[in-house]
Amino acid sequence: MYEMKYKEYRFETLPSTQAFLREKLHEGEDLLAVAREQTQGRGTKNRSFDCGQGGLWFSLLRFHENTPARDAFLMMARAAVAVCKTLEEYGLAPKIKWANDVLVDGKKICGILTENRLQRNKIVSTLWGVGLNVNNVLSPELTAIATTMEAALGRAIDLQTVEESLLAHFYGEFAFAEYAARLAYLGEAVQFTMDGEPFEAVLNGVNDRGELLLAVGGEEKRYAYGEITLRYKGRI
Repeated sequence: MYEMKYKEYRFETLPSTQAFLREKLHEGEDLLAVAREQTQGRGTKNRSFDCGQGGLWFSLLRFHENTPARDAFLMMARAAVAVCKTLEEYGLAPKIKWANDVLVDGKKICGILTENRLQRNKIVSTLWGVGLNVNNVLSPELTAIATTMEAALGRAIDLQTVEESLLAHFYGEFAFAEYAARLAYLGEAVQFTMDGEPFEAVLNGVNDRGELLLAVGGEEKRYAYGEITLRYKGRI
């Protein structure tokens, strides 16, 4: 188990907690940055992320010792499982959309950005950015594809309690099987897009390197990157 020990920064408004901590990598100590509101929140592939007041927006920087580079995906998986465990405490049934989105009722409730810094085949540090929709108000165009804890539960949630629970799970015990078991669309027909070309496949699972296992034309193949969407409802 990791020791929960870090220096904290808290802000009312900040462009980006991730960018803030990225500038402090040289300090060489574990850091947590939390903002009540972010004005320039970003997800993977530099996509914008709506970060209004009422959500939980934070970045966590942690330095490692003797963590092999092959475990890079496990750093992200740890964060996704921590988010799921927190949501499960509230009676929700989250699923992980490969690789780093957490869904509730098929809608995105959390995004995770993971930046590993490597040196000599070791992970020197990991900078996680977590954006969890708690009580924040979503724009009308987002409600079709995203949700919040408040919307899913029908009541406002204490933000500080959610933060404490999430960080505790972040530092708790973790096994990759916990990620694999929560993978969304398992056994279902999906549409997978790689290099701009979509094709249909059946999602069989994921391995500990983060490679998605897809059945394509009766043959199982591995994919390290791409976009996945649900093609058909129901299991095959």
